[in-house]
Amino acid sequence: MNMARINRRDFLKAAGAGAAGLAITGRGVSSEEKPGPAQTAIPRWRGFNLLDYFNPRSMRPNSRNRTTEDDFRWMSDWGFDFVRLPMAYPQWIDFDRSRDIRPDDMTRIDESALEYIDGLVEMAGKYGLHVSLNMHRAPGYCVNAGFNEPFNLWKDQEALDAFCFQWGMWAKRYEGLPPARISFDLVNEPSMREDMNDQHSRRSPVPGDVYRRVAQAAAKAIRQANPNHLVIADGNNVGNDVIPEIVDLNIAQSCRGYVPGYISHYKAPWAFADVENLPAPVWPGTMGNEYWDRARLEKYYEPWIALARKGVGVHCGECGCWTRTPHEVFLAWFGDLLDILTDAGIGYALWNFRGDFGILDSNRADVTYEDFHGHKLDRKMLALLQKH
Repeated sequence: MNMARINRRDFLKAAGAGAAGLAITGRGVSSEEKPGPAQTAIPRWRGFNLLDYFNPRSMRPNSRNRTTEDDFRWMSDWGFDFVRLPMAYPQWIDFDRSRDIRPDDMTRIDESALEYIDGLVEMAGKYGLHVSLNMHRAPGYCVNAGFNEPFNLWKDQEALDAFCFQWGMWAKRYEGLPPARISFDLVNEPSMREDMNDQHSRRSPVPGDVYRRVAQAAAKAIRQANPNHLVIADGNNVGNDVIPEIVDLNIAQSCRGYVPGYISHYKAPWAFADVENLPAPVWPGTMGNEYWDRARLEKYYEPWIALARKGVGVHCGECGCWTRTPHEVFLAWFGDLLDILTDAGIGYALWNFRGDFGILDSNRADVTYEDFHGHKLDRKMLALLQKH
């Protein structure tokens, strides 16, 4: 018998029982802050995405994506209160990795993989951080290519059944934790893409009635174990569009902070075909024959702010800028973006904490880093985040 397993699960249950009186409120990181005029349905959580299980292939022991207790401690010390865990379901499926995954593999669960997530949830709770579990790769859909899915989440009942099974499993596992500790983000950046193995193939929004059917079924599976926990749906059309079809389902919605992509993903090879011949981005200014400034950015977020005013919880589940964007351009653009979200009472999660989008070890060529416990800290970026 695995005593570590028993102790960890007992800890999670005890933590849930001890905090059973807690509830989701409108409180953000600082008790002195007041919620914005629009978003008051959920807390204005601020934090980071953690990429431990982001990739469908098993994480290497020395992977830089492996989160440490120091990471949680530093986040908490710096005033943050939220982590989002984008996860790929093949990480916890026990199947023959010499072949493509099959539909009948979906219920074969590797308990040791789940225990790893238990550890992250436990450690986040120790440091006062809310955890949002996100299915970054769901059965039958992922915004990223590179793994062969056996079916299509938006078209195949078998895929939807597997999706609901997976969410039911996670909900049951954490039924002892209160809503203030954990929430469930259904599927990352939904879209329709006929060829899921082609990263650059054209995408389109999921038909509204289809998205509603999938979200409603998964939320039902979660609420059978956790009726009071927050369920979140990422915006349609790769996170960009409000989902009016689910407003009545008591599901929060998650926007993105990557607009314009010319700045957020400048020279990223998965976003641009000819990365080396792109003119340098500016803010404000013309990029890719389009003029962008704060006024246009405010226009982009108007539907999300209007949604929040209807009483629907809104959070920005991912935001930030890849390592190749000039730092001063990034900070100028990101400052405007965070101002807009903050004024509306909308929280955010940076992609990521340590790495090319992060405040630690981001590998930018034009930053004077501060040495921080063996890591390279982008102090200017941290100060900007703490301001918001």
